[in-house]
Amino acid sequence: MFDPKYKFTCVDRFLNYVKYDTQSDEESISFPSTEKQKKLSADLAKELKKMGLKDAAMDKWGYVMATLPANTEKKVPPIAFIAHVDTSPAVTGKNVKPIIHKKYKGGDIKLPKEGRVIKVSENPDLKGMKGFDIITTDGSTLLGADNKAGVAEIMDAVNYLLAHPEVKHGQIKICFTPDEEVGRGTEKIDLKKLGAKYAYTVDGSSRGEVESETFSADMVVLKFIGKNIHPGYAKNQMINSAKIAAAFIESLPKKTLSPETTEKRQGYVHVTTMNGLEEATTLKIIIRDFETPKLKQYENLLEKLAKKAVAKFPGSKYEFKVVNQYRNMWEVLKKHPQVTKFAVQAMKNLGIKPIMHPIRGGTDGSRLSFMGLPTPNIFAGEHSFHSQLEWVAVQDMEMAVKVIVEIAKIWEKRS
Repeated sequence: MFDPKYKFTCVDRFLNYVKYDTQSDEESISFPSTEKQKKLSADLAKELKKMGLKDAAMDKWGYVMATLPANTEKKVPPIAFIAHVDTSPAVTGKNVKPIIHKKYKGGDIKLPKEGRVIKVSENPDLKGMKGFDIITTDGSTLLGADNKAGVAEIMDAVNYLLAHPEVKHGQIKICFTPDEEVGRGTEKIDLKKLGAKYAYTVDGSSRGEVESETFSADMVVLKFIGKNIHPGYAKNQMINSAKIAAAFIESLPKKTLSPETTEKRQGYVHVTTMNGLEEATTLKIIIRDFETPKLKQYENLLEKLAKKAVAKFPGSKYEFKVVNQYRNMWEVLKKHPQVTKFAVQAMKNLGIKPIMHPIRGGTDGSRLSFMGLPTPNIFAGEHSFHSQLEWVAVQDMEMAVKVIVEIAKIWEKRS
């Protein structure tokens, strides 16, 4: 049973962590993509060491790792809890001004800046939040709950376990990563150093979420090459690559493979960027589906449409490259059912109804699972992330702390 007198620290920690600007940069080729992420990471390492985790440290890449020693005689597999420190490149994370809306009474939440409103119609989880304390921004920045809420919850769970040695657990590994938001969160991670057998990312949304299935993902880099010449003398000579790219985009399926028209288990192809001049235009196209073999089908379709587009512009050509991004982590997790099962049991033990659904996206857990560390995702309470309308409930954060502690207890009991 969780100590009812325990004074949670996750909110105070969270309000401190969001002061750090840790926005990552998808255009950067360095690692981490922004050095400023390391400022929070270095302080987290110091904080863990001060708490008593003697091996706590940040490596040269910005990964923070630490060990909470086991306090049981049983042989329990080391498990890790992981969260990322960076925030989305989409919206600034500088000068975040959090607001706590005490005892939310229901209805839309109006933010002070930019006339922004968190609408119940767009945030159905708000319907169950009456009486909760809701943390938002002032509307000028994102909040950073994705994923500083997860960081704060893991830190608080460690604090609880240190303060309650009667709660038996195996070796607990802590890991905070950079660059998750730009898809590079596991690029330099040293799993041997981490030393975990299984792990959980604490990066989900609604209370009760246990996610063990993601999209499989590739990206196509498609370059159309035309011919440039002074437009005053271009007749019968210029081949404008932008027009080839436009013809290709117009030919993409709109009712079956577009993100705007798909849901649930349906896959899609999506043009994310288009850059170029008359001579050459490059498209980046992400491909997503829960069934990995379908990615190849979509890639074949894209190349077929690229050939048709080029055929309309004699003398042009294209270059087609497929970049492997991540795979559906269920392909790994189904071989280790206890990892997800224990998270579900933890929810049930705490009276939470588990929410099991596939993620229409990916997590670091996708890559970690295929790197040999089976890693489902559990809720952190964050909502409307990557926007100025981001919010998190204090009570959900505190419940996430309880879930982390309960998972640790279950691993010890079942070993």
